[in-house]
Amino acid sequence: MMKKILVALGIVLVLQSLFALCLVSSLQLLVLRNAPIGVTGSSPVVNAVRSKVSLQTINYADESAVLDAIGQSKLYGAYLPGPRSDTLIVVPTKSFFGRVELEAAFGDASKKLGKPMTVKTVKPLPKSDRLGGVVGLLLIPLLIGGYLAAVLVLKATRTAAAPWHVAMLVGYSAAGALLTDLIAGPGIGAYANSHFWPLLPCFILITASVTLAAAAFQRLVGPLGTLLVATLFIIVGGSAAGGIGLFLLPVYWQHIGAIFPPQQAVTLLRNVIYFDGNNITTPLIVLGLYTLAGGVIIGYLGRWRPVKKVGGAAPSHRAGSTPEPSSGRPVVAALAALAVVAVMQCLFTANYMSSGHEPVATDLPIGSTGASPILNAAQRNLSLKVTQYPDETAVKDAIDQAKIYGALIPGPTSTTLLVVPTLSDVAPLDLAGNFEEAAKKLRQPLHVEQYAPHPLAKKDPFGLVSSLMLVPLLVGGYMGATMLRATTGTSVGRWRLPALAGFAVLAALLVNVVVCTWLKGYPAPKFWIVWPILALVIAAVALVAAVLQKLLGAAGTLVTVVVVMLFGNPSSGGANGVPYLPAFWRAIGPYLPPRNAYILLRNTIYFDGHGTTQALIVLLLYLVIPAVALVLLYRFRTPDSPVTPETEAEATAMTAPVGGLP
Repeated sequence: MMKKILVALGIVLVLQSLFALCLVSSLQLLVLRNAPIGVTGSSPVVNAVRSKVSLQTINYADESAVLDAIGQSKLYGAYLPGPRSDTLIVVPTKSFFGRVELEAAFGDASKKLGKPMTVKTVKPLPKSDRLGGVVGLLLIPLLIGGYLAAVLVLKATRTAAAPWHVAMLVGYSAAGALLTDLIAGPGIGAYANSHFWPLLPCFILITASVTLAAAAFQRLVGPLGTLLVATLFIIVGGSAAGGIGLFLLPVYWQHIGAIFPPQQAVTLLRNVIYFDGNNITTPLIVLGLYTLAGGVIIGYLGRWRPVKKVGGAAPSHRAGSTPEPSSGRPVVAALAALAVVAVMQCLFTANYMSSGHEPVATDLPIGSTGASPILNAAQRNLSLKVTQYPDETAVKDAIDQAKIYGALIPGPTSTTLLVVPTLSDVAPLDLAGNFEEAAKKLRQPLHVEQYAPHPLAKKDPFGLVSSLMLVPLLVGGYMGATMLRATTGTSVGRWRLPALAGFAVLAALLVNVVVCTWLKGYPAPKFWIVWPILALVIAAVALVAAVLQKLLGAAGTLVTVVVVMLFGNPSSGGANGVPYLPAFWRAIGPYLPPRNAYILLRNTIYFDGHGTTQALIVLLLYLVIPAVALVLLYRFRTPDSPVTPETEAEATAMTAPVGGLP
């Protein structure tokens, strides 16, 4: 038994570490790599930028040819030298952060070389998708919905392939796609209603490619096929999806992602929404091949080979005969399972899309050391909560304690705006943009300066690492509890509490080594203080899952996923910051583990632990209360829900992808 426990938890440790490695390595350093840029002539500005930024320049005859290439979704931008002034064309719909980097690099080079430059925006992002995150958010319900459909149909029917599986999974793909389209489009308004019908077949194809491929892997490999698909499609493929912009991924991730559905799905959705369906041949072919291959494998093995059942012998039948549907019970069970998947997919769509599709700050906390017309003008376009401080020292002290996202310091000759990149990746851009525009209209000088007690790590220039680490920590917590239950066949035992605690400590160490030591996601001196925080987060989630599994059986895992990932993760605030969440998500976040875990991590790494008292208390409550509950449940020998190892292993696999995608 002990050997089985060690093997089971070892699998979780590997998956969790791999998840952290993939997510952080793909997204920690958002810089352009081989980004295609159009040029209409030679320029010292382009040469200067290319010496610092990885660009792939493509020559075009004139501006018309450049604009045509942009309309075909081929370019991230273009530089057009002119006789008096050069023009930089940016394309935010290709990548919001790519546009920011291009403007900064070309603006700095043109200024140093004394070449006047104007910026022209083509294909701007709409207000409903101001950061270009809608495509990535759409991928979450489509990918996870397709994956869960295959897992739960297998769980409900105990059959890895049958003649009716293909029709049922394709039918669910259509139903799930329609629900996602209705919620994200007309329901939430994440994209224009005119895109409803063009996106629907895309949603169906994406979901079908995942669910049929997953079912085929399950049939070919057995129960391990479920974990294999989660690893390849969710952990690896999802990390390489490129929702923030394909050419902001490391080059090796660009190539790895090209063979998996997530990256092709992102390209398909982005080009349909923002580029009139141009340049979608490759995504259609790749996704179509996954769909076709999965359907053929399931159909062939289900009709012409014995039906393989999980955990039992398979009834054999001659080639060409049709297996009996056991009085229709497998079909009914599968339909019931798909109804559960549909609810989950709707929740993923509604929760992640409503919390993140239009991040606009509400009452963004900033400081000021005096009255300023620039401040008054900026507040007309940006919701600010202004706190007055006596001097610059007091303002910086407030920033050091993570209380404010920036500050305005009026001076006798010039006004200084302090922005804090370690608190938010978006707030510095919003503050600088709005205050610079206000100062320009008022014809007053303004100097923007970054300030933070500890600068962002070189391998974390946008402050994303703490947010990226959170997902593997949460998923690893409830996966560990679920796998332990599946292996031992019980939810309680005198060893369960120390086993989960030991697992949390070891898992935290491995994630810490991967992210801090290997990927250099945060400064090395923070290694030892971050380790116990990571262990606390993992243990808190694991113990909550253990108690719920004791009380509800396998359904306890599902409840944990709903609480932690469907409501907790969207309400964490993440790298954008809590002020960018809608009111509902701001209100519930303080009571759930993810936001408190993120604040504790971020403020420990970049703010010397200031502002972490509440977060620490909440997480300790999530740790201590379930720990006491486990002890009491064991002492009083309450009846345990029956545990079927095969079914529980499937439940464990089902939790693997539930972490959101970039």
